[in-house]
Parts: sequence; structure tokens; C-alpha cells
Amino acid sequence: MTTYLDRAGLSVADPIAEFAETALADAGLDASAFWSGVAEIIHDLAPRNAELLRIRDDLQQRIDAFHRASPGRPDPAQYRALLTEIGYLVPEPAPFRITTENVDPEIATMAGPQLVVPLLNARFALNAANARWGSLYDALYGTDAIEQTVELAPGREYNAARGAEVIARGRALLDQAAPLTEGSHADATGYRVDAEGLAVATASGIRRLSDPATFVGFAGPADAPTSVLLRHHGLHVEIVIDRDGAIGRTDAAGVHDVVLESATTTIMDLEDSVAAVDADDKALGYRNWRGLMDGTLTETVRKGGQSFTRRLNDDRRYTTPSGGELVLPGRSVLFVRNVGHLMRTDAVLDADGDEVFEGILDAIMTALGALPDLTGARRGANSRTGSMYIVKPKMHGPDEVAFAVELFGRVEALLGLPERTLKVGIMDEERRTSANLAACIAAASDRVVFINTGFLDRTGDEIHTSLHAGPFLPKSGIKAQPFMQTYEDRNVAIGLASGLGGRAQIGKGMWAMPDLMHDMLEQKIAHVRSGASTAWVPSPTAATLHALHYHQVDPFEVRQTLPAYEPSSLDVLLQPPLADAGDLTADVVATELDNNVQSILGYVVRWIDQGVGCSKVPDIHGVALMEDRATLRISSQLLANWLQHDVITEADVDAALQRLAPVVDGQNASDATYEPLSGAGPRIAYAAARRLILEGASQPSGYTEPLLHGMRREKKAVLV
Repeated sequence: MTTYLDRAGLSVADPIAEFAETALADAGLDASAFWSGVAEIIHDLAPRNAELLRIRDDLQQRIDAFHRASPGRPDPAQYRALLTEIGYLVPEPAPFRITTENVDPEIATMAGPQLVVPLLNARFALNAANARWGSLYDALYGTDAIEQTVELAPGREYNAARGAEVIARGRALLDQAAPLTEGSHADATGYRVDAEGLAVATASGIRRLSDPATFVGFAGPADAPTSVLLRHHGLHVEIVIDRDGAIGRTDAAGVHDVVLESATTTIMDLEDSVAAVDADDKALGYRNWRGLMDGTLTETVRKGGQSFTRRLNDDRRYTTPSGGELVLPGRSVLFVRNVGHLMRTDAVLDADGDEVFEGILDAIMTALGALPDLTGARRGANSRTGSMYIVKPKMHGPDEVAFAVELFGRVEALLGLPERTLKVGIMDEERRTSANLAACIAAASDRVVFINTGFLDRTGDEIHTSLHAGPFLPKSGIKAQPFMQTYEDRNVAIGLASGLGGRAQIGKGMWAMPDLMHDMLEQKIAHVRSGASTAWVPSPTAATLHALHYHQVDPFEVRQTLPAYEPSSLDVLLQPPLADAGDLTADVVATELDNNVQSILGYVVRWIDQGVGCSKVPDIHGVALMEDRATLRISSQLLANWLQHDVITEADVDAALQRLAPVVDGQNASDATYEPLSGAGPRIAYAAARRLILEGASQPSGYTEPLLHGMRREKKAVLV
């Protein structure tokens, strides 16, 4: 049972009070003044937060009424007139450029992969923070990026043929990133540094780089360096040389590995990838965030009977060609993703005994946790420019962005931070934000450092907003509809027109199949070719492989060739991807129903029973997919839509749940902590999956959090 402490009229759960007061003491801040300030923020802003949610509900009711009266695809002019009349669409702002200052180069001027990891898992968080640098050799050898059959099969022992292919791929990258005036890095027999720069020895003599400026540093003696550092498209490539190493001693030049600058930024997530439903969960997330900011977070890892302590990597040091010192960050620049405006939490109760808005609490506590990096002993270890980066998800339109900006300003005043220390990342994942993106950016024009797109949440909101217009296509069909490409293109075009270039990231969504790296290498380069400066990947290994794309294509050069923003594209964006006659055949419906039910069960059972908010969940064919609440939202909303339009029935849903629960049980048979979905007795996770589908139409904006949080709390009560 939660113990509450009285703090300035607030009831603060003990673990939250302990976290905050430890952090305040370390920062030399007065606890009494802090809690009084927190109470004022909650008193002043909670009613505004509630009003914003009321407006969401009112807009949705009016859109629902329109679609009930005029089902099917709406006439563009009539529909735009309605959305304008009710305030869903706001006027386009006059041309403007954002003015955000003190932004780290990894966000403002560099392009590279981005990780998103659950902050409640310390091991994942540390792995991601340390994924700034990754072994290309390991990434290629250990995944299907290279063919895994016949002579290239990995096997139990080292496969020399596979190793040779890895080395050849590494040399090809060097030829691409740092070409020689003649020949190839494959011809190298040694590397050294002399008065002219990098000297590459070959059987035909010394070769030089086509662009000498590509060589930026080295480690070890100049005549026998242990590493050579190159820079291409703003990213670093390190040639690791060790003639005594297992790989290096077989290499003519002693090259032991090629290390790539990989995840330049990482989002530490308190939202979709975590199951944080109470004060204990929230406090764990806040403590882990603070541990990343003050450098104390560690985790004991056990592998193969051995154990070691994982901690944050140190910076990397090199000698420059002129003899100076070059220091490069050893870690990703970290964002933290707070929750959106919807949910409340019992971690703190207001003066009336009501749960406070979780997003307000997140802003206060994560900023407090960042003080070691902003003002403390580790100042600049994460942000060298003195900024804190907060990704704010699930905001609907510019008024909600403006509310987040006001909240951040109040938190700065509370903690004595300079104005605009707290920067905001705007996730373009809700339809009302997509339709008003320029106005949303304008509302945070001196704080915005990030916008991105994401198929899953964006489609979930698309379905819910137009739920009553008609039955939607299956998920694969939705992704191929014109509105989706328009959404992706508008995001980049509006971002560039708003001046994000050189000041902020423009990002793209997740590659959801962490075991299919060959396919990722073939397909995800499209995100770089779109002009996006970052895109999400599911693992450090995937980050290293995705980094190859940024050496193949420079997104900043791509931007010079992109068409200008076209306002008329809004009509395409607003057309819901409804099914036409003949699209939803019995076979299509049956397949899609089973696929979605299996996905929902596979994700929810871990969320409810084990508190796992993000994991690799096998699909109905056994392919591992990264699942989080965004994937759950789209699956549950699609089936809710089909229920609404009699494409499926409640009996169909129940039959699918009963049919697929044993399948999910079988997929989890090796997990000793797993509780089967099938069988007798109350199964909270099974009930949660069913409710998410059957009650999906009534959930606010189609979000899964209200149901999940309530039922996870119910499960935790049983586990006590």
C-alpha cells in the first residue's frame, strides 16, 4: 500500500518524495520552496490541462456526428470547412523561422541513427547511451545483414569465409567514406601518420586520401597507430589496428575492426515502451534518468557464467594530425520522453486528493533529475550547450504545444534554470498535429529541437478520428494510401520551411523487425533519402548498420533537391484510408483479425503480467517484432473500427482470442515467469486484450493507457 507524505498540501508518495529530496539536497536546493512551487504549478496548470482534454473530446464528438450523418470519404472542401468551423484546423502562421539556441550539434547539424529505449530498464538504457560507437564487424557478422547460409553460415566456430565477407564490406565502407587517390583500402598493408597526413602503405607504394581533411585523428604512435579516425558526412569512422588481435593478425594492414559513430542521439522513454503505472514505477524511471545524468547508473550483467558491471562509457581521445588533442563524446546525446497530456498518476495527489496529471509531474521530476548535467558536477556530460531535451508525445494541435511550453517555463523558474533550458521535441503522431504542424512548431519556435513521424500512433489516431466514416483498410493497405506518404513528405517540408535545418532534428519512425537487418539495410535508406536527419532503430546493432546509410546519402544535400511545402496537400492528408467495395473479403478479414488479435495478446500479456512495456513479440508467423503501445493502439483501433461497421462481430473477436491464446502461450513456453493466457481461472491479461478491442471506440483518442494502467495495477495488487 502506498505511503503518502504531506508536502505543501500535496500528498506525495514516499518513493517520489525520496527521489526528489535526495536530488534537491545534492543540488543545494531548498525542499520546502520546491514543494511549494510544485503545488503552485499543479494548482495553476491542472485546470488548463483538463480543459485541453475537454476540447479534444468535444472536437471528436463533432467529427463523429459529421461522419455519422455523411459516411464515406468526405468532400474535401466541405470537410475542411467543418474542421475549420469547429477549430480543429487553425490558420497557417505567417512565414517564420525557429530561433532555438544552445542546441548540441548531434541534434542541430549532424545526421545519424536514433535509439528509443525503456528508461525503467537500466541495462537497456546503458546499452543505448553507449551505442554512440559500434563495431561494424560485429554488426555484420552477427546478423543477417550478410547471407547466413551455405559457406557464409555463422556456425558455432568462427567462419573464416563469413569473416572475409565482413572485412570486404568494411573496406568498401572505407573506400566510400575516405577514398584513396589510387586503389582501395583493400590493398592496404599498413597505416601511419606523417607530416603530410595519413599514409596508407600498399604493395604499389604509399597512397593518400582523396580528401586529406577526412583524416581527423589517431591514437598511439604516429608510425604505428592503434586507431585511425576519419570523418565523412559529419560522422566518424575509426579503423582499429591490432596486429596481435584475433582478426588483426590475419589482416595485411593489421585492421582488427571498423568502428562507426552510430546512435548519435537516444530517447530515454517514460512513455510508450514502459509499463509505469504507480509511484514505484515512476520513481524507478526518475532514478535511472538521474543516474544517467550524474554518471552513477550501473548494472551488473551476467553472461556465460561471467559477470561484469556496465556503466556509461568515457569520452574518446585522439591526437589530431597537427599534434593537438581531439575529444569526442563516448555516449549518445540523451533526450527523455515524458508522457503526454492525458494520463493522471497516483504518485502525487493534489490538495483535493485527486491524482495529478502525469505529464506535469514528469516535466518537474525529469528536469530535477537532469540538474547534475545542467548545473552540477557533471555539467555538460550529456548536453555540452547546457540544454535538456524533452520529447513530448501525443499532443493535439498548437494549443497543447503551447501548454507544454508554458509548463517547461514554469519548471525552469522552479529550479532556477535559465529560460529556454528545457527544449521540446514535438512528435507528429496525432492527426490534429499533422494538419496544423506549422502552427505547432510556431507555438514552440524558441524551444523546438525535434519533429518526427511514426506510422503506428499516427494511424491509430487516424482510425479513431474517422472511426464512424466507414471501415478502414487492413494495416498494410493503410500504409500504402496517399495520405501516409503525404504525411511523411509534409513533415519534412514544413520542418524545413520553419527553419529546423541547422537547429533541430527531423526524424522518421522505427524499424520494427530487429532480426531482419538485411531488409533494414535495403529499405531504411529511404528515410535518409527523404531528407530526415535521424530515424529510429530497435537496437545498438541496428544503429551501427543504419549508420551506413548516412555514409551513402547526405540528408542535408538531399534537402536542397526537395520540393517546397505545398499547402494544398492538406486535402490529401485529411482523406481517411477507407476500404472500397471488395477490399474486405472474407479471407482478408479473417487473416487481419487473427494477425491483430495475436499481436494484441502477445504484447498485452507481458505488459500486464510482467510490466514489460517494449519487447520482441513474435507475430503469427513467428517473426519477432518490436511491440510497444503504439503497435497496440493501431491493432486495437482497427478491430474497434471493424466492429463498429459490422465487418466483424464480438463473437468473431472472442473466437479469435480463444483460438490464438494457446498460440501465444506456445511462443512464450520457454519463459519460466510466463502465465498462460489459456486455461481456467481469471486471466487479467486476457481480459485486458479483449477490452482493448471491444471498448476501443470509447477510449480517449483510441489510447490504450487508461485500460492498461488500470489492469496492470489490478495485476500488481494480486502479485503483492
